[in-house]
Amino acid sequence: MTTPISEVFWGLVGPFLFMWLAAKALPRTIAALVREGDFATLLSPRRLQDAWFGTFWARTGPEVKVNASTKVLPLLDGRVVAGKLLDEPAVLGLEGVCLEIGAGAGYWVDIFSNKHMRGTAAPAGGHGAKQQQQMGRTKAVTRVYGVEPNPNQHVKLRQHIAAAGLEGVYEIVPVGIEDLGNPKKWDGRIGKESVDCIVTVLCLCSIPEPERHIRELYGYLKPGGRWYFYEHVQCSVAWYMKAYQRFVNLFWPQFLGGCQLCRPTGTYLREAGAWQSADIAVPFDAQWHNVVPHVIGVLTK
Repeated sequence: MTTPISEVFWGLVGPFLFMWLAAKALPRTIAALVREGDFATLLSPRRLQDAWFGTFWARTGPEVKVNASTKVLPLLDGRVVAGKLLDEPAVLGLEGVCLEIGAGAGYWVDIFSNKHMRGTAAPAGGHGAKQQQQMGRTKAVTRVYGVEPNPNQHVKLRQHIAAAGLEGVYEIVPVGIEDLGNPKKWDGRIGKESVDCIVTVLCLCSIPEPERHIRELYGYLKPGGRWYFYEHVQCSVAWYMKAYQRFVNLFWPQFLGGCQLCRPTGTYLREAGAWQSADIAVPFDAQWHNVVPHVIGVLTK
């Protein structure tokens, strides 16, 4: 079936409209920093960009979450296979000790709450309960380490932790991936092969040295542990879409806090280590004209 021209047009223009929304947040950011007398941030391009993105994402992040939740929540319940949403769990869901990368202000914190466990209302001993014992989110999340090295995000992150009822369960890790196991850098330590599940949602696009850090994260998974991901990646369709994405990426990182459009994140994940199974797929509703295409799936160590 032919894609309507209007749909293609808005798909191609969409990234520039998104950058325009981000640009509108810059004057508000500068005004707030002047009021606060934070001239050190104003005079530092890197810190100003972080503050600018924080202002923009405070309004936009919740909207992005609403749209992405239709895929992410089923993913964590084990109901996404080969990019398709299923009615019933087909793989194991989120459980045990979890590691969230790029916690930010905490917009995704509540995905670790048991209120999202599939079938919690199923009668004990019933067919639903039996099926839950085999697949899906049958066990509670017992511990979450939320990696967020930016201290400016921690106040809102703690607020979202409290709102999700995860105080005492969710711990903020104030360092980067390279220091997760270093007790000299923070007052905790995460041991290698100690994590049941890793969750990355729209964050691997902006971490530094993605190949190295993704391999590092692989080492924290237990054998049999799972990595749930929903990430945007480089275009893999027609040459003209690849070229257009590279053109958009000339501007995108400056407006979106260093986010990179053209990363082969799916390849980085697949090659991070040995996997028992690797389900890396484009979502069921992907369109050829998406300038910001995604991959979704679960990797089992």
